[in-house]
Amino acid sequence: MEMNEYLDVFIEESKEHIQSLNDQILELEKDPTNIDIVNEIFRSAHTLKGMSATMGFQDLADLTHKLENVLDGVRNDKLTLNTEIIDVIFNAVDDLEAMVLDIIEGGEGKKDVSKLVNQLQAIENGDFKNDSSIEGQKTEQPEQKVTQATKSETQLDQFELTVLEQSKESGFNNYEITVELQESTLLKAARVYMVFEILEQVGEVIKSTPTVTELEDENFDYEFTVILVSKEDNDAIQQKIMKVSEIEKVTVLDFAIENQQTETSQETKKSSEEAAEQSSTAPAEKSNSDQNKESSKGQMASKTIRVNIDRLDALMNLFEELVIDRGRLEQISSSLRNNELQETVEHMTRISGDLQNIILNMRMVPIDQVFNRFPRMVRQLAKDLNKKIDLQVYGAETELDRTVIDEIGDPLVHLIRNALDHGIEMPEERVKKGKPEEGVLKLNAYHSGNHVFIEISDNGAGIDRDKVIEKAIKNNVITREQAASYSDQQVYQLIMESGFSTADQISDISGRGVGLDVVKNTIESLGGNITIQSTLNEGSMFSIQLPLTLSIISVMLTEVENEKYAIPLSSIIETAIVHKKDIMRAHNKQVIDFRGKVVPLVSLKNVFSVPGDREEDDYYSVVIIRQGDKMAGLIVDTFIGQQEVVLKSLGNYLSDIFAISGATILGDGQVALIVDTNALIK
Repeated sequence: MEMNEYLDVFIEESKEHIQSLNDQILELEKDPTNIDIVNEIFRSAHTLKGMSATMGFQDLADLTHKLENVLDGVRNDKLTLNTEIIDVIFNAVDDLEAMVLDIIEGGEGKKDVSKLVNQLQAIENGDFKNDSSIEGQKTEQPEQKVTQATKSETQLDQFELTVLEQSKESGFNNYEITVELQESTLLKAARVYMVFEILEQVGEVIKSTPTVTELEDENFDYEFTVILVSKEDNDAIQQKIMKVSEIEKVTVLDFAIENQQTETSQETKKSSEEAAEQSSTAPAEKSNSDQNKESSKGQMASKTIRVNIDRLDALMNLFEELVIDRGRLEQISSSLRNNELQETVEHMTRISGDLQNIILNMRMVPIDQVFNRFPRMVRQLAKDLNKKIDLQVYGAETELDRTVIDEIGDPLVHLIRNALDHGIEMPEERVKKGKPEEGVLKLNAYHSGNHVFIEISDNGAGIDRDKVIEKAIKNNVITREQAASYSDQQVYQLIMESGFSTADQISDISGRGVGLDVVKNTIESLGGNITIQSTLNEGSMFSIQLPLTLSIISVMLTEVENEKYAIPLSSIIETAIVHKKDIMRAHNKQVIDFRGKVVPLVSLKNVFSVPGDREEDDYYSVVIIRQGDKMAGLIVDTFIGQQEVVLKSLGNYLSDIFAISGATILGDGQVALIVDTNALIK
């Protein structure tokens, strides 16, 4: 069996099961007596064990097997959960995740898990010592359960009986086949699938007990029964099924239709009488068979498929080329002024716009893919810091482009660590302030226009304005004169400056600002921004604004000499014509008075060293840009207009060009550089 083709599926499903384990164990810690949660965890562990064993990742399979034994002890009342046991289970899940990550990176998923295996074994042995009698009974119960199921549940409806009667008249044999799997079978569903493959080659399966869905979900013990119509004799069928590995026993018997007809006629008579009584008040209920058929139809009509992200990236790249060609066609049609051509291009523009929305939506993934790692992280951090934390998550279903999702994880981790470590006080300190011992950390995401907002808020100590100002002055970030005119919002933004990333500042301003300049830079590189609101002794909120997608952006096209530059519309406040006589100088720089604010001017020609001797006019064309509270005016030669463009990387060799975030190809084939406004404002 060639495993390489199944590796991607194994990796994706393993990640899902590990995430499910983390989520469910957190729920179990809150409600240790909830057997439904234990069963859910057991199923995930059991499936992961079977997949790992099939793929040959033995360390994964061994550790999961031990974990499964402990969970089995819990659900059979042989073990009582406590914090220590849950910690060991969490450690086991961490090691499982580490092994899966190793497989993703091309490794063999090997890890020394002997210590954890011994811990799990000790848990298992320590609680089994007084329950040997229960263990001895364990093997008998499934057998009794299956025997009863075979006798009572293999009932056929009238349609199925009619099929069997007609097949008998046509010379076919009707068989009742009972297959028993070995108790050591890891992948029961896989064995069932192989048996059904053989049965479909020799005949037609009329019914299975348990149902096919239950068999696929491994919701049965080790035995199942099928009714088969076939022309082959029972010995041949039995021998073919026995060739499947891990089959303990196969029983093939002739199926007696007469017994079923008697039982069915009695049931039909009874149900007819009941239906007659109910017909005046309610419509007759559908038979179990009809419900099963409708259920299977619903399953067959599943509206979701798993698509490799590389294919979506390839689709996006092709569409980006289409957008470039669309721009070219619009330009040609505008110059030729042919009505038919213009109508066709306009129609193509509308269609490609709809196609763009569909593709962008296909690339959208719920932010829960980032949020789902935080409950476990917060639990561990709270434990390490001896703090009590209530994590509340809202808007996890909010969707973002996959490229943004990939980048936003680390900044959020940093902000959450910051809130837990330095925002929320120690329990005894909170009590002194009249607060509950347990601090609240809220994580909220929501859409607004073409942006997504993510808010991280806490009800902790807040930010001390005076301490921030003193630290900023000490680090030469601002002067005392500037501080006097700063609003609270401007003061809070200071903690995002790199000047605050010093070791001694932790005690001065509760650790706010350590590494937060990195968070700010990352968010701004994504075309977003971060703002801070805080009230001393009440808490703080960090609000992140992000674009929905980074692939296709709206820009203002400008020209400097013969070069074209694209400035993202999300950074632009407005465009203006400024006469040279209105330009002032401050600190040896050109500035203008823009609506009562002093705004510095930046010449793109000087920044990018654009060659040319264009005659200077008496005025400047200026694009006013803003990032947070800071503004600047970019001097250009000409405004061309707004346009949607495809953002292309400059490649590895041109990755460090100052104030350029990428490039785009215009309709006439020219390349326009996309300006990084954040770099220019800094």
